[in-house]
Amino acid sequence: MPAAPSSLPTAAAVIALHDRLLACTGWPAQQPEPPAGEAWRWVQTNHRCNCLLWAEEDLARRTTVAEAEIAANKRAIDGHNQARNDATERIDELLLLALGLVDEASARSDAPQARVPAGARLNSETAGSMIDRLSILALKVHAMQAQTQRGDVDAAHLAASAVKLQRLQQQRQDLGGCYDALLADAAAGRAYFKVYRQFKMYNDPRYNPVLVQERQAGLMAR
Repeated sequence: MPAAPSSLPTAAAVIALHDRLLACTGWPAQQPEPPAGEAWRWVQTNHRCNCLLWAEEDLARRTTVAEAEIAANKRAIDGHNQARNDATERIDELLLLALGLVDEASARSDAPQARVPAGARLNSETAGSMIDRLSILALKVHAMQAQTQRGDVDAAHLAASAVKLQRLQQQRQDLGGCYDALLADAAAGRAYFKVYRQFKMYNDPRYNPVLVQERQAGLMAR
């Protein structure tokens, strides 16, 4: 039997988890136990990947370190981004399974088969991608909040940061409302979404043309 909307992760609960994790000492290097349920484990994993990405993106903008350090940041960004996308896809799989909207046997395949209610509309953005965006907005809210509390900037910077913080909070509230509405519509048979595989070709040595050329050149040089 498909899950009732009340049993699925709500936007308020997701936002609360994101904010709670950002407030945890040692996060994201140290991870607290996630809420019960596999979906929550992947929501937390997705948020951790975004937090690690955020830190590496800051480091990659440095201008006073060796180029090798920036290259290491860029490689770390690729790895965290792949893990983030994998977690997003896993969230979609689990939500769709709970809603009864995907064939369980195909859910983990490259072409999951949707079970589409008659007359239901297809939502282009998935619930998992909305949770991913809520995670990024949590990071933006957290970082902008810190800007409003700085003691080394002028009043204009603090005022501008406060305005941006308010806008970010509104964006997060709006997105959360859209996420809740999508799950409610999906549970009622009015809408559905799919598991979309990202197929990050640049991370796959079988598909990245530059890596293919490197491998072929190495074989020829032997």
